Amino acid sequence: MIFIGIGANLPHPEHGPPRKTCDAALAALNAAGLRVLRRSRWYESEPMPPSDQPRFVNGVAEVATDLAPAELLERLHRIEADFGRVRHRANEPRVLDLDLLAYRGCVSAPGASPILPHPRLAERAFVLLPLAELAPDWRHPVSGLSAAGLVRRLPAGRTAWTIEAAAEP
Repeated sequence: MIFIGIGANLPHPEHGPPRKTCDAALAALNAAGLRVLRRSRWYESEPMPPSDQPRFVNGVAEVATDLAPAELLERLHRIEADFGRVRHRANEPRVLDLDLLAYRGCVSAPGASPILPHPRLAERAFVLLPLAELAPDWRHPVSGLSAAGLVRRLPAGRTAWTIEAAAEP
């Protein structure tokens, strides 16, 4: 299983508000040769760490690809750039954020890039809730905890809210 985190909290000049931008990102993943198998519902969350920037729209997609992890991450960064993302500093507002969360159970060696699984995956409700929706029995390759188990371990107050009734195919 390969999981991609999708998020945005700024409007895109062509695609509109963050939710529409996230929908467009799914199409861009497919157009870039990544087959989107399924996706979670979209969720809304406060920025992490807390700040005065707008709320995020987030979701998780399961994709299929023959690309190696580093090539996949490069492709994700290219899609972000195509959407107008420019990286200045960590945790800034963004028109699109694509994160490689997990890649077929791989665990990166120290100092390797990309870091797999994503180093903050287990701390983020806006990742874990949609991931648990897609694959509640998926196991974190380091801790061995299921996605549902990781959700139960989230600290109080870390949450995200669904903003649609059901995910579209």
